[in-house]
Amino acid sequence: MPKRRRRTSKSGQSLPKPPSLWQTIGPSFILLGLALGSGELILWPYLAANYGLGLLWGGLLGISFQYVLNTETMRYSLAWGESVFVGFRKLCWLIPVWYIISTFIPWSLPGFSSAAAQILFDFLGNAGLPIAAALGEKIVAVFLLLLTGTILTAGQVLYKTMEYLQKTIILLGLPLIAILTVILTQQSDWIEAGWGLLGRGQGWWLFPPNIALASFLGAFAYAGAGGNLNLAQSYYIKEKGFGMGKFAAKITSLFAGGNKPVKITGQSFKDTSKNQRLWQQWWRLVNLEHFLVFWVLGFVTIVLLAVLAKSLVFGQGVESGLSFLYAEAAVIGQQTWPLLRIVFLLIAALMLFSTQLGVLESSSRIISENVLLLFHRQGGRYNLSLGFYLALWAQIGLGIVVYLFGWQEPRFLLTLSAVLNAAAMMVSFPLVYLLNRQLLPARYQPRLWRKLVMLAAFLFFVYFVGVTFKGAFS
Repeated sequence: MPKRRRRTSKSGQSLPKPPSLWQTIGPSFILLGLALGSGELILWPYLAANYGLGLLWGGLLGISFQYVLNTETMRYSLAWGESVFVGFRKLCWLIPVWYIISTFIPWSLPGFSSAAAQILFDFLGNAGLPIAAALGEKIVAVFLLLLTGTILTAGQVLYKTMEYLQKTIILLGLPLIAILTVILTQQSDWIEAGWGLLGRGQGWWLFPPNIALASFLGAFAYAGAGGNLNLAQSYYIKEKGFGMGKFAAKITSLFAGGNKPVKITGQSFKDTSKNQRLWQQWWRLVNLEHFLVFWVLGFVTIVLLAVLAKSLVFGQGVESGLSFLYAEAAVIGQQTWPLLRIVFLLIAALMLFSTQLGVLESSSRIISENVLLLFHRQGGRYNLSLGFYLALWAQIGLGIVVYLFGWQEPRFLLTLSAVLNAAAMMVSFPLVYLLNRQLLPARYQPRLWRKLVMLAAFLFFVYFVGVTFKGAFS
């Protein structure tokens, strides 16, 4: 089995045989769902609507950085059948403290449900339904948070619930977005997008004059899942049964027997020639699945929504809140059919709500497991389901408090959360690199080009996070 440099496992299993690519598809849909309602739907279209398409290079670079981080996260869980957070605990017992704080604070800001609530509230009001005035936007937002908690609590097996929901919403929303973009955009928009991937804007390179750097950094961080949620990919491949995850425990509902203590630590596989071949098959398979679902669909969505926003509302001064999204919907209704305006807004609200589902699900996993890891003892067993639901409802409670204090402007909450998550992601790149270097033998470690990409990503975030926070406090 793969030997760690500091300790060895007492037993080893053989790697299971990899399934087909079609059977593999699933885990990356959850991470893609986290991206759709943030960077793809809100932040990148906002930048395109106000500055044009010259910033698309940031979307390409951001999602590429995250692809490498995510696959390096999967590398560890494939080999050990446990999350990367269990691995971090082996490196230093203080690391769980960082992941509790850096996950709870930024991801408890309810920007996604706030945006979904605003769209739904306006829709009900414009439809002339008296329930809108009776409820108020805050009540709608609180209801959506409570509904999120109810869905996650009631699902029999947490992973299956999330995979089914995210696949459904993505397969409903993306075709509509693609059709609208093809119908409503011009050839000149796509030429501009091509130049934007190289960093050329309308009279500028890389950055337009007077851009709010926090908005760019937020969009860059959300060119994918963002923050610590990228590391949740290790949960999804583990619960899907990939690699050594086949032997790991799953989180189930408290109402479906999810109250049994289980081990959170995994074990590695025997380092035989057969397992080496199986490892290569697994590694190629998960990389291909993640590339097709997360990178290709994610990047295509960034481009489609950015080009659509630029084509429809560029130069209209749509700088406040979600005004650019409403302006887009209005133009869509004028140039096609009024019904499509409503459909577009409802799809947007549905994507935002699904993102809030994914955010709370992933962040609750991270927070609850890291709390357990603070008190972890070798061979200990824990009630993962109970810990998960305690963390889930604690975050929902904080989100409600944020609403009640009046902090509910969606794009502000999303941008603030994204900047904080950029700082968290900055830390994750070197930690994941050290984890795989320390706890995997050389034959299973990343190649040189991956190490260079992770170093480049770390330095990129160090610079832009530093400049952003310096500007905020100067």
